[in-house]
Amino acid sequence: MSDKRTELRELGEFGLIEKLTSNFELKNPSSIKGVGDDAAVITMNDTDVQLVSTDTLIEGIHFNLMYMPLKHLGYKAVSVNVSDICAMNGKAEQITVSLAVSNRFPLEALEELYDGIKIACDHFGVDLIGGDTTSSQSGLIITITVLGKTAKENVVYRNGAKEFDLLVVTGDLGAAYMGLQILEREKEVFVANPDIQPDLDGHDYIIQRQLKPEARIDVVKYLKELDVQPTSMIDISDGLASEILHLCNQSNVGCHVYDEKIPIDGQTSIAAIDFNIDPVTCALNGGEDYELLFTIDQNDYEKIKGNPHLTVIGHMTNASDGIYFIDKNGAAVPLKAQGWDHLKD
Repeated sequence: MSDKRTELRELGEFGLIEKLTSNFELKNPSSIKGVGDDAAVITMNDTDVQLVSTDTLIEGIHFNLMYMPLKHLGYKAVSVNVSDICAMNGKAEQITVSLAVSNRFPLEALEELYDGIKIACDHFGVDLIGGDTTSSQSGLIITITVLGKTAKENVVYRNGAKEFDLLVVTGDLGAAYMGLQILEREKEVFVANPDIQPDLDGHDYIIQRQLKPEARIDVVKYLKELDVQPTSMIDISDGLASEILHLCNQSNVGCHVYDEKIPIDGQTSIAAIDFNIDPVTCALNGGEDYELLFTIDQNDYEKIKGNPHLTVIGHMTNASDGIYFIDKNGAAVPLKAQGWDHLKD
C-alpha cells in the first residue's frame, strides 16, 4: 500500500468509481455492459438482455426521517431503482431489498417501510424476490437491487448520442429540489420551536416530487408506441447539467442546451423565487427529479412534436464545439455540474 493519501473528495463519486474499476475487464461472453451506465447488461438469450442495477439509501445522507414518512421512503427506494432500468429503455421485473437497521426501529416501523415497498412493487409491476437484513449502529440503510429486461436491439446506453441529435427531457425539472428546501426550512422552524406547525400549504406538488418520485415507466411505453428509439439516455438523479455532461462525455459530443426550453413547473418557480434562487439553477443542479434525459435522431422529431410528456431542450454538436448553456439573451456559457456529489459535498 502506498504512503500517498488521496482524499475521496478530490475524486468525487464518478472519479472514484472510474479509479477503482478501470482495470477490471469483462471476461464472460454474457457480460455485455459492466460499470459506467445506469444498469449492467447481461445476455439472457438470443433476443433479450437482463438489466441489473443497485442503489443504497442511507439515513442522514439520502433521507431525514423527521419529514420522510417510512411508507414514502419504501416507495421512493423502489422508484429510484426502477428509474435506472427505464434509463436503459427496459422494464423492471424483480427487486431484492437489504436492510441494515438499528434497534431504535420497532417491528411496526419496518412494516410501514415495507408497506411503501409493496405499493411501489404493485404500481411498477415488479416482484420482491429476496434480500438481507442485518444490524446497524448508524440508523437505517436500504440497498435495493433491481432486475429488468429488454430486447437486445432496444437497449439504450449513454454513449450513443451523435452530432445533430436532439436533446429531450421528460416532465418538468427542479421540483424535487425545491420540495427539499421547503421541508428543510420547516424542519429548522420545528427544531427551534416544536409548537409551531409546519407551513406546507401550496407546496403539495413539489413536496410530493421529493418524497414520492415516479420512475417514468410510462415514457418507455410512449417511445415504443411512437416508434422512437433514443440514441442515448440517462435518468436525472444528480441534476440536469450533470447528466448532460455524462451523455456528452460518454458519447464524445458537444451540446447546446437552451434556457427558455427547460420545463419548470409554476410551483417550482414560485418557491425558488421565495428562496431567492433562480428556478433554472434548480433545474440544472437540483437533482432527484428522476425524469429521463435522452437524445433522438432529428428524423424522429415529428413523432414527438407536441407530446406533453416530452420537451426538446437542445441539440448535440461536434465535441470540439464544447458543451454550452445558452441563456435568454443568447449568450453561451460553458455548462458546469454543480449538483449533488456523494463524496465532494
